[in-house]
Amino acid sequence: MPRLTPLQWLICAIAALGFAFDIYEVLMAPLVVGPAIGELTGFKPGTPDFNFWVGMFFWVPAIVGGAFGLLGGYLTDRFGRRRVLVWSILLYAFSAMAAGFSTNITMLLVLRSTTYIGVFVEFVAAVAWIAELFEDPKQREAALGYTQAFSSIGGLMVTGAYAIAVTYAQSFPEIAGGHSPWRYTLISGVIPALPLIIIRPFLPESPAWKAKKASGTLKRPSLAALFTPELRHTTIVTTIMFACAYGAAFGAIQQMPRIVPGLPEVRTLPGPQQQQTAAGVQAYQEVGGLVGRFALAFVALHIVSRRKVIRLFQLPGLVIVPLVFFYAANHSLSLTQWGMFLAGFFTVAQFSFWGNYLPRVYPTHLRGTGEGFAANIGGRMLGTGFAFVTTQLTNVMPGATPQMRLAYASAAVALFVYGVGLFCSMLLPEPKGDKLPE
Repeated sequence: MPRLTPLQWLICAIAALGFAFDIYEVLMAPLVVGPAIGELTGFKPGTPDFNFWVGMFFWVPAIVGGAFGLLGGYLTDRFGRRRVLVWSILLYAFSAMAAGFSTNITMLLVLRSTTYIGVFVEFVAAVAWIAELFEDPKQREAALGYTQAFSSIGGLMVTGAYAIAVTYAQSFPEIAGGHSPWRYTLISGVIPALPLIIIRPFLPESPAWKAKKASGTLKRPSLAALFTPELRHTTIVTTIMFACAYGAAFGAIQQMPRIVPGLPEVRTLPGPQQQQTAAGVQAYQEVGGLVGRFALAFVALHIVSRRKVIRLFQLPGLVIVPLVFFYAANHSLSLTQWGMFLAGFFTVAQFSFWGNYLPRVYPTHLRGTGEGFAANIGGRMLGTGFAFVTTQLTNVMPGATPQMRLAYASAAVALFVYGVGLFCSMLLPEPKGDKLPE
């Protein structure tokens, strides 16, 4: 494998920062959702009204962000990767900061929605940009795999930011008449985006896209082209599997911060300590996700079959992830911590898989559009909808406490989406050769 040039190293570093900060913005949600909804609506945790707004908090921004993310994929193919990247970063950075000053639940949902728009557009544009900057197949696989692994660093960063906000909230300036940690956590979203805003406008455009644009051979992208006989099967299967991966994350894993306070070792602790413990459990999950992403990047370089690669993570996850929520989350903090490490390992690695796989199955003029459809319609609009399914399923689940009912609902959703995803992996098309489709 050829050695990277200094420019390529810089591009990889900036891409890694971008992926990390994308997840930083998204993973604020499970940490702040309970306190934010409690403060802005007055509803008590575990009640049907509270569960309804939790589901809305996860799903509405994802639906809005997914719809505009799909449009962003089209714009990426139409106007270039770099230009779309810059504007998407500006949007999500300042939306995240403004959300911390929300005075009602509607304002919070709107600003979280605009944050998600920027994040979802940025992901599609960044994956297409990186894939097209590296002609050597091994370099491309490594660049996509290892830069995406830094997404989990973003999860660790936001977990740390929330822990700091909980610990030192009273020392920070008052917002909306109080010192709510969730507000400071949301506002912190502007900080990591600043270096991207400064550097990314000066990095080169994708050479593949630029060459086709200059020669006049770049075809106009369209959604209809994704459903031609040549691409229809790929589009449908990848969309369903992307939805299942996000379903496991949002329908189960991201519910854990609200389950932890019900554990025997945690329920007697003061409120701030319960929040800190929940953040600590999420840190285990993020470390597991980080290790899983690096494992995926390594495996992708050494196993040719994409079906075999994804099944290495799906098969164990089908057993382990539901068990974490069905048993560990109701019995032991220690079991829950290590269980979440494994849940993060097997689930989060699948997101890196799609970043490596999708550029290899769509041509240049449809690369952003195809990625945008699978990631946004499948992952963000359908997949995150399982958060709403989980919160509503909680209302009819057995269990002595709201946290126990939520854990059982999460286990059921995890079992379902992992099962569907594993079945669909048998239908996943293998890419044709190592080179990107023209």
